[in-house]
Amino acid sequence: MRVLIAEQDHPLYARLLREAAPDLEVLTSGDSAELSRLAADCPVWLGQPDLLATLLRQGHQPQWLQSTWAGITPLLADGLPRNYRLTRAVGIYGQVMAEFVLTYMLGHEREVLARLVSQVERKWDNRMGQSLAGRTVLIVGCGDIGQSVAQFLLPFGVKLYGIASTAREQAPFIEVAGLDQLGRLVGEADYVINLLPNTPNTHDLYDAALFKQFKPTGLFINVGRGVAVVDADLVEALKEGHLAGAVIDVCRQEPLPQRHPFWTAWGLLLTGHSSAPTSPPMMVDLFIENLRAYQASGPLRGTVSFDRGY
Repeated sequence: MRVLIAEQDHPLYARLLREAAPDLEVLTSGDSAELSRLAADCPVWLGQPDLLATLLRQGHQPQWLQSTWAGITPLLADGLPRNYRLTRAVGIYGQVMAEFVLTYMLGHEREVLARLVSQVERKWDNRMGQSLAGRTVLIVGCGDIGQSVAQFLLPFGVKLYGIASTAREQAPFIEVAGLDQLGRLVGEADYVINLLPNTPNTHDLYDAALFKQFKPTGLFINVGRGVAVVDADLVEALKEGHLAGAVIDVCRQEPLPQRHPFWTAWGLLLTGHSSAPTSPPMMVDLFIENLRAYQASGPLRGTVSFDRGY
């Protein structure tokens, strides 16, 4: 079995893959022309969606693509073929995403940034910090990552609510409502964590009308996709005090343009799309598991529906 690796960190992936599965013929290159030549006769590709999309545009026809990202937006572009199996990275981001979310939730409760300002100003800051116990957390997007984040938050004594494409019963959430209930639930939440993928239904959800329904003490954390937020509306909502703050990891345009209002928005912290780096060893383990299932004509983890977009 031949496997093509199209990855920025291709030498590491190639080494890990050869160690884990010596029976595989692993093909890769840092040269785009060489990569294209190798792709011509390779049925299985492993790599990042932007590089895989470039190879598809060149007319190559794989049988199965394994994305090393949770998001696969570049592969959904108009004009690209969809006559292959596509799987995305699942089961490897839960803990690292939960650690990111917890960092800023705890930082918010303990007012870490305000204390840093006090220190710079040489002011003795002895205000008491608050606790996550009893706080209400709304996780918007209760798939693989959302479910894992919820499990990590549970020991802190928070009340967990969720939003999914359709309402359902799902532990450990008190309630998982459909997208049409987002306005009702943001009004009850101390923390709103957006984990939604980029689909036609998830664009511009967080607009002026929705931000007006937030708790004035609420914190918005966006680790899903930038297209879910109307940027100007968020900046204005923060200015008007409709919510206490925002942690923005993902933006419509990355890197963020120098004149974008997020840079100077009151109460907004930018984290530069750093919330959940891919772990190559975990990614290779997932790929090997899927490869064995693929060879046995079995179901693959993280299978993408092109119609649904995830």
